[in-house]
Amino acid sequence: MPTVHESVPAHLQTDFAIFDESIAQPVDRMQEILAKMAAVSPVMHSSAYGGHWVVLGYEEVHEVMRDPYTYSSHPNNLLPHGAGKFLPLELDPPEHGDYRHALQPLFNPKRMAALEPEIRTIVNELIDGFADRGEAEFVSEFAHELPARVFLALMDWPLEDAPFFTHATDVTLHGVPGGTEEESHAARMQAGADMFMYYGKVVADRRARGPEADDITSQIVHQTIGSGENARQLSDEELANMFFLLCIAGLHTVQGTLGWSMMHLSQRPDQRQKLVEDPSLIPSAVEEMLRIEGAVSAGRRATKDTELAGIPISEGDRVLVVLSAANRDGSEFPDPDDVDVLREPNRHLSFGAGPHRCLGSHLARVEIRIALEELHKRIPDYRIDPARPSVFNAGQVRGVVELPVLFTPEKRS
Repeated sequence: MPTVHESVPAHLQTDFAIFDESIAQPVDRMQEILAKMAAVSPVMHSSAYGGHWVVLGYEEVHEVMRDPYTYSSHPNNLLPHGAGKFLPLELDPPEHGDYRHALQPLFNPKRMAALEPEIRTIVNELIDGFADRGEAEFVSEFAHELPARVFLALMDWPLEDAPFFTHATDVTLHGVPGGTEEESHAARMQAGADMFMYYGKVVADRRARGPEADDITSQIVHQTIGSGENARQLSDEELANMFFLLCIAGLHTVQGTLGWSMMHLSQRPDQRQKLVEDPSLIPSAVEEMLRIEGAVSAGRRATKDTELAGIPISEGDRVLVVLSAANRDGSEFPDPDDVDVLREPNRHLSFGAGPHRCLGSHLARVEIRIALEELHKRIPDYRIDPARPSVFNAGQVRGVVELPVLFTPEKRS
């Protein structure tokens, strides 16, 4: 069980709760709160969720993520998600490596190159839906739809199933807006069950097709893990858990980065204009958009007594590594709160570090790059609608829920 440290010095104690929606609504205060804690110490102790350490400093976050032998990745969530182990996220080396290897066909360079034209088509189809109106709710009409459709294209699943996944992942991560804790818990369980039922049908279908089928999901379903006498195929449950993690990880992190990109660049028209005038700067801008608002706070568990930043951590203690705080550590990033699309170096930790570094990082970069290329080509003077509120969410995967934008309508040719 996690240890609740009554002996923690008073200056290191906080009641910070990552799932507290008042942090994000009606105004997103997450960065402000994290900065105040980080100014005290790179490691704090929160009394929330039974007690856990909150790691905020760049070096300390990097240290935890690179050492799976001292800091296990199971459980990742501070609150139970009811979906079994997220595979391979909640496995530690060496077991973790077999499952990660099974997913490599999804993200090999040839596969990524083949997807680029399809991603650009999806991006432009989505922009077509609002470009001539001069206004849009950016999240529902673009930022949420894009990664859902790309995920389905990646998996060779029907694109018409995108609405199912956008809704189910929303509920899984955020529950019922305005609902009670019990209502949100029940909704999360149902959404998870619905997704697992979908994955079960996909797996059954691919097993029926046999190993000669050449689509990417079939390749994963018929992958062998282990070696020698221990070689075996993945079970249906393991495959469903892997697909569940791919979906959750791939949709909401990209959605958040796209929303934050629009928000930050509209607030800094000089930076945005650089991208309009010179699109070759967009890959650098992608890295800065990933840095300025890291979406993920990863959970860890201490496997033995240790120290972090000179602070004793006990075996069994829960640890939350806050990537967005690390990404604004002034010891690593000069002027960390400023957006600089030319920032160099930019060693942000938004994709993590160590053996659990995000397997889909290249795909995420491709999605965001193509989106920014086409958005700055087609609606370059976008701005946040001051008459309609933007909505953000807290949590271990934080993000942008609603972002009304205005722009000069595109003239149809």
